[in-house]
Amino acid sequence: MKNGRGKLRDDLLVGLGFALMLAALYMALVYAPTEKHTGAVQRIFYFHVPLAWVGFLAFLVVFIGSILYLWKRSVIWDAIAWASAEVGVVFTSLVLITGSIWAKAAWGIWWTWDARLTATLVLWFVYVAYLMVRGYAREESQGARFSAVLGIVGFINVPIVALAINLWRTQHPTALIFEGGLAPTMLVALLVCVVAFTVLYILLVRQATSLKILESDIENMKNLRLE
Repeated sequence: MKNGRGKLRDDLLVGLGFALMLAALYMALVYAPTEKHTGAVQRIFYFHVPLAWVGFLAFLVVFIGSILYLWKRSVIWDAIAWASAEVGVVFTSLVLITGSIWAKAAWGIWWTWDARLTATLVLWFVYVAYLMVRGYAREESQGARFSAVLGIVGFINVPIVALAINLWRTQHPTALIFEGGLAPTMLVALLVCVVAFTVLYILLVRQATSLKILESDIENMKNLRLE
């Protein structure tokens, strides 16, 4: 059970997350100007990019948590990595979906084997495999070890996805965000959305981690009774 201070902290974080998501919706749908070439469909950008950022962040946490689990054999690090992988897969799924919708409007096709798209799909498959290994292993410790190794090796694909537009010729535009290609109002809207989705990620991982630790404690108590 959480103490009063911990519950208050969680409530404040939930309130902050809710307020930021409302602000993100306003900034993306109302505040940001309509892009003159692609029109209103460009507003997907304010969700697509933050979703991709959170996916990268989630898999970075999996990478770090997996290393620390193999080093310390702590259930907490395993739970954090597992929870972050679940959230990362959900957000990466949304990246692929929003990207396909945007591609249909911008390129006239739902999918093309563009380098970044292909690398993102491979990344999604890697961490779906992570979840399958972690969830369906016969022994808890074995699943934790095997998935930790996969979480470490799989992270290699994250920089490949991020740098794909520089490594290969792709249909994706260049890094407009870092090259001053966005209007100031668009950049502000994007940053608010990034912060909002990052806080949402933190909330989801905290809740999922708590549940996994609780499940682990219950399982340990059952094993003790059987002994």
